Amino acid sequence: MTSAPPRGEWTVQSVEMRDVVIPEALQDAMSREAQASREKQARIILGQAEVEIAHLFDEAAQSYKNNPTALHLRAMNMLYEGLKEKGALMLVPSTAVESMGLGGLLGAAAYRQQALMESKDDTEVK
Repeated sequence: MTSAPPRGEWTVQSVEMRDVVIPEALQDAMSREAQASREKQARIILGQAEVEIAHLFDEAAQSYKNNPTALHLRAMNMLYEGLKEKGALMLVPSTAVESMGLGGLLGAAAYRQQALMESKDDTEVK
């Protein structure tokens, strides 16, 4: 036989919540907080990437510091990679051209291109 609890005392067997409605203002606040948290995390990740990139550039600078030939080759490779894209245009400061010793090379290439264009024009006229 089960006896009833003494008068005035109750025992809770279970609690169930149904159809909880969160106020719209609270939903908006929670959404803004989540968005701010995502933006903060994205900025932290970008900052960490910048630090890693800076360290890699520092290492690269140290390796090029006493090896001007390697630096020139790298600069020429970067120039080549930029120019090989179809229709690409690259502006190179004159100091970079002078330091790489490309002035004569670029001048010769431009002269050769001009000569080819003139010979093509002469051939078409005849």
